[in-house]
Amino acid sequence: MSIVAENLHWGVKRKAIVSDVSLSAAPGETLGLIGPNGSGKSSLLRLLAGLRKPQSGRVEVNGRDIAQVPRRALSRQVAFVQQNAATDTNVSVRDVVRLGRTPHRSALSGWSATDESAVAAALESVDMTARRSQPWQTLSGGERQRVHIARALAQTPQVMFLDEPTNHLDIHHQIEILRMVRDLDLTSVIALHDLNLAAMFCDRIVVLDAGSVRACGTPDVVLTQELLRDVFRVTADISASPDAGRPHIRFRAG
Repeated sequence: MSIVAENLHWGVKRKAIVSDVSLSAAPGETLGLIGPNGSGKSSLLRLLAGLRKPQSGRVEVNGRDIAQVPRRALSRQVAFVQQNAATDTNVSVRDVVRLGRTPHRSALSGWSATDESAVAAALESVDMTARRSQPWQTLSGGERQRVHIARALAQTPQVMFLDEPTNHLDIHHQIEILRMVRDLDLTSVIALHDLNLAAMFCDRIVVLDAGSVRACGTPDVVLTQELLRDVFRVTADISASPDAGRPHIRFRAG
């Protein structure tokens, strides 16, 4: 499914958090959102996912304005993985992932083989099958994040929005999660802090600065020394990596 956002604006009181943002993601594309803290990445993701209503502008998924799509129908197409999801309920890993099937089931429908298959596939995708019966409260922060990604996958969405999905994960699972998301047959928009991970796994990158789009394009075009200096206030050397010529950033100390 394609995603198109046109002239999105959202703010609190008189402060603009997202300002006149337009972007698009093609079917099957992995689009990265990067920017300094406070640049509007999380707010923009919520606007794109329909979790927040823009004060002006519109978002279309597959050519249809999401403001006109019923919430339940939208939830069958779109999944959202937030930064620090939490629950105080004493449930198992499998129970958390089962919640991803809610949009596909009516109040009177029983648990089906399709539901069970979706949950099993989601757990396997994030390497949590062996922990499926483990209590949620006993998981580490990184393990909980992987379970929430599995819950989103259990929705079998066509579009996935992920807000810092690699937070709390060790480097092995950061790479595995992003590789998995990139290889899924769906459209993904991912907010990331790690610029090298964005360069490795995103087809294109949107750079946000103070709520506005500063640059958009392929990683090799967007990630320049000048942009890193002006937007992120860092000095770095950039070279082409062996991975299809994608840029590798080496930050300078001092």
